[in-house]
Amino acid sequence: MPGLAEIQSRFRDAVVVGSGIEKIAPWLTGACDPQKRLTVHRRNYQTSLVDALLVKFPATGWLIGTPLLTEAARHFIQEHPPEAACIAEYGAAFPDFLAQFPRAEHLLYLREFAQLEWSIGQVSIAIATPPIDNDEFSKIDAQALPDALLILQPGLRYRHVSWPVDELIKLYLTETVPDQFDLSPAELFMEVYGARGNFHLSRLDAVEFIFRKSVSEGLSLGDAAERALDVNATFDPGGALSSLIAAGLITEIKQPPRGENS
Repeated sequence: MPGLAEIQSRFRDAVVVGSGIEKIAPWLTGACDPQKRLTVHRRNYQTSLVDALLVKFPATGWLIGTPLLTEAARHFIQEHPPEAACIAEYGAAFPDFLAQFPRAEHLLYLREFAQLEWSIGQVSIAIATPPIDNDEFSKIDAQALPDALLILQPGLRYRHVSWPVDELIKLYLTETVPDQFDLSPAELFMEVYGARGNFHLSRLDAVEFIFRKSVSEGLSLGDAAERALDVNATFDPGGALSSLIAAGLITEIKQPPRGENS
């Protein structure tokens, strides 16, 4: 009799991949056709994951059609089964997969559109944290400020795109059907902020985007400002910081221990 780990591994392969069902069937007990019951488990597993992807990408289904999205989802779950227990995290790799899927690869903007929809879905389920104000910054020594790390709202994402996919998203959300819609390549910098079912989508200029994204990635204020200044020497770090504070996007300030450089 195989050990528990081997039984679990074979059961996983039978449900997820569909291989070795006949090998594991003899280990199942109850009823008269355990292999048939295992097939039911596999079908339920597939259906639940496909449905989860369709729920997470409704705008993408609107864009390319639900039948094509469903077909791509079925192939995706075969090649990319969940790696975490939380189903809310499943689907991050789907936009890349979808962009290369037959009958969809000619839509050059599809990957960025689906990635933006994924970001919107992620921020919409976030829970906002009380922001800090200017008083918190007044407590920090000016010389120590460049080394400070800022913790931003959890429902915040930044996307650099080459197509105006935000305009497509707005058409979907407003159920607008324009007489004519011209979708041409355009380099854009977007900030997506949301919480508790709501979200806000806005465009930033390149230098502000670089500063905010750098801060969100864990760079110190000084390093984030240097990145922005490399792009535009007229960048105003103080103004950019004030803008972040005014928008309520900063939730915490962390300073390195004394004597430690950033």
